[in-house]
Amino acid sequence: MEFEIIKANVNHIKQVGELFDLYRQFYKYVSNINESTDYISERMKNNESIIFIATNKQKEVMGFVQLYETFGSLHLGKIIILYDLFVKKEFRKYGIGIKLMKKSEEYAKSIGAKGIELSTAKDNLTAQSLYEKIGYIRDNEFYSYSFEL
Repeated sequence: MEFEIIKANVNHIKQVGELFDLYRQFYKYVSNINESTDYISERMKNNESIIFIATNKQKEVMGFVQLYETFGSLHLGKIIILYDLFVKKEFRKYGIGIKLMKKSEEYAKSIGAKGIELSTAKDNLTAQSLYEKIGYIRDNEFYSYSFEL
């Protein structure tokens, strides 16, 4: 299957928003395409995240990765948080996830980031397998905590 990885722009907001809604449903959130699309639109228009997409010849968005730039105190420098990675079910097993990850790594290097951090659900064995296959190391030393507001 032929596809290319490109940086998403405002022309992709609708398609990425729809895919982002599917991603949220994967994590058991209620579907809300309008809110999902608005979220993506705000991130893009305010340059608050970097989104790379996989598109086919028909310009269909098949998958995406969303990155946030921040700083890591222990790294003494910039890091990338890879918060979202999703490939539509019908396009899985074609290497799209790996290509999106590699593009993320290229981007991180290009801005001088010290590393990429990500997390995934404990039961998302497919994602864990992908990350480990391409060299990501599971952190068994730190726990993650969150506080809902």
